[in-house]
Amino acid sequence: MLHTLCGTPAYVAPEILSKKGYDGAKVDVWSCGVILFVMNAGYLPFNDPNLMAMYRKIYNGEFRCPKWMSSDMRRFISRLLDRNPVTRISLDEILKDPWFRKGYKEPKFHEEQPKDDAQASSSKLNAFDLISFSSGLNLSGLLDESHDYGERFILRESPDKLVEKVEQLGKGERLKVKKKKQWGVELEGKEGISGVAIEVYQLTDELVVVETKRTGSDAQWYKELWNNKLRPALVGN
Repeated sequence: MLHTLCGTPAYVAPEILSKKGYDGAKVDVWSCGVILFVMNAGYLPFNDPNLMAMYRKIYNGEFRCPKWMSSDMRRFISRLLDRNPVTRISLDEILKDPWFRKGYKEPKFHEEQPKDDAQASSSKLNAFDLISFSSGLNLSGLLDESHDYGERFILRESPDKLVEKVEQLGKGERLKVKKKKQWGVELEGKEGISGVAIEVYQLTDELVVVETKRTGSDAQWYKELWNNKLRPALVGN
């Protein structure tokens, strides 16, 4: 079982949100289901301008297929986006599914020795290399997420306790502490050029989403404070 909390929010599987460990293959099946839905419907199955609302939809498996989607496609996607990883369709079952097998041809694998250096170079290209050649189909946004300006992760902790930890650390570092909203804190350094804002959102009765954003222009200050002090204080390592 895996425990790393990762993935683009709209594509993340519900078991990742539960933070109880997950099967990597089952999580990949869910993400493939989201991608297949987008390719056919033209929009995300789980989407909301409010991040917490979107996470709740994912956690509860709340989505609707468009009217023009075929019954076979609906059935197949519903098996891919089954919120229960135990009953979710497996990779072997996908290969046997009637919708998947329409027009499907078994791949033929054979080995060939490259005739020259150019051919040897092209033989090392993977699927993502080929995708990158197309200016109209760039999937890098689905795979990479920058943390230069902030980070988002899930914890099994009380929102009030997390806010209290941030406030205590801020006071210990002699930073200006400002309370924001219900579970929000902003820490500000000297001259106002260094700062970090922490927002805590209730996802379920047990889980919260912690979101951090750099509010000042001093990126180095933010990275040092977050990586060396704030994050360890919140996560515990």
